[in-house]
Amino acid sequence: MTITTTPGVLPADDLRLAKTPSRISWGAIFAGVVLAIAVQLVLGILGTGIGLTLVDPVEGTTPGAAGFGISAGLYWVVTTIIALGAGGYAAARIAGVHDRFDGLVHGLVVWGVTLILTLYLLTSAVGGIIGGAFRTVGSVATAAGTGIGAAAPKVADVAGVDTGDVREEAAAYLSDAPSDPAQMTSEQAQKEVAKQLPALARGGPDGARAESRIVDIVAAQRKIARPEAQAQVTRAKAQFVKTKDETIATAKSATDTAAGAAAGTSFMVVIAMLIGAASAGAGATAATRRRI
Repeated sequence: MTITTTPGVLPADDLRLAKTPSRISWGAIFAGVVLAIAVQLVLGILGTGIGLTLVDPVEGTTPGAAGFGISAGLYWVVTTIIALGAGGYAAARIAGVHDRFDGLVHGLVVWGVTLILTLYLLTSAVGGIIGGAFRTVGSVATAAGTGIGAAAPKVADVAGVDTGDVREEAAAYLSDAPSDPAQMTSEQAQKEVAKQLPALARGGPDGARAESRIVDIVAAQRKIARPEAQAQVTRAKAQFVKTKDETIATAKSATDTAAGAAAGTSFMVVIAMLIGAASAGAGATAATRRRI
């Protein structure tokens, strides 16, 4: 049986056995990723060295934090463009792609794998160290909290003192201040006023009782009439509330500033990532070989 074939057309058996070549080369992409990370590391170390040469605490010519941060950010963007451009170019060149779209895909995959690998390294190394530090602090705090109850008896046992005597002595220390403001020493009066300030700040019935107690102490200690003491406490309370409000306002302003800075940094990082993607894609498409 003779099989006739038409020039340029494969037989049916050959059509079934023929395989469509893969349009993406993971080996080339891996090589591009390795090259991109290596270039980024080298340029990063170079930038660190350049930055350290600018630090001169003796002459006082060290650049400010704001200017130094902006320069470091711009340098990071430039090094990212160079590294990803080189990685995308190498991946497309090694893969030997002839289609510009295939080259673009190789470049973008190099960018994506590099980004994912970088984030993984940061979260697994730096994040692990920070997380371990916080876990250590938490463990110490937990141990301290659970050990407070047993600390006094253990110390008392070492010293040969009965635990009950220690508790009675502590109670005596806490109750040695007389309830009558006129019989308080200056130090006892100050401690009592400081004790009432949290309730005064909260306001409400507890705040009113705390204010009355403070007025009695001021009147007795300064030996003035209660209305005059009330006026002094009212002025001090107004100043106290003003200071508290200013502190809260300052804290809110600092929080808003920090949030704005964090948002701006996030936007800049996103822009830098997109620029890196464009650089990787451009490098890969530039390496696309033309069909002969």
